Amino acid sequence: MTTTYTTTSTFTRTHARYLASKIAADLFQMKLFYGRPNDKQIETYVEEVVVLLLGGHLESVSYGFKRGEKWVVALNYSVRTGGILMNDDRSGRIVSGIDISGASWYSFLRYSQAFLRLAREEQEKVEALLPFKRSEGEEPKVVGAWVSDKSYASGGVSLQRGTFTS
Repeated sequence: MTTTYTTTSTFTRTHARYLASKIAADLFQMKLFYGRPNDKQIETYVEEVVVLLLGGHLESVSYGFKRGEKWVVALNYSVRTGGILMNDDRSGRIVSGIDISGASWYSFLRYSQAFLRLAREEQEKVEALLPFKRSEGEEPKVVGAWVSDKSYASGGVSLQRGTFTS
């Protein structure tokens, strides 16, 4: 005798907030070790991630310190969907002790293909929901490689965290 069953899940604001809280915990640890980002920035980054995750509009976002056009220390979160063997790790374990003298705080976001396929008017509606407006910018260069070290999952969506240190 065999039994089969099918389950479905809907990605909700609760799932999005849960994933964003993992990013917030990592950013609070960055603040502890490096002095940035500040509490208000963390709050707005969390709200931005929630809005974009809910609509399927986020591909990736990076936060960290850059010197010139290169990352010095940074975290990158890439969105994965479809329930592909996702772990839900504990946040934290941010690398400390990197020399950030002469470096500035920076964040870079990539919208998903779903967002980019929207009509401009629809993109503007999404952007109006965000807590701040991002300006155009260049993604800092990576001299070396991102190391995938954590995965955060909820509701069939995961964030793969990559860490970069120079």
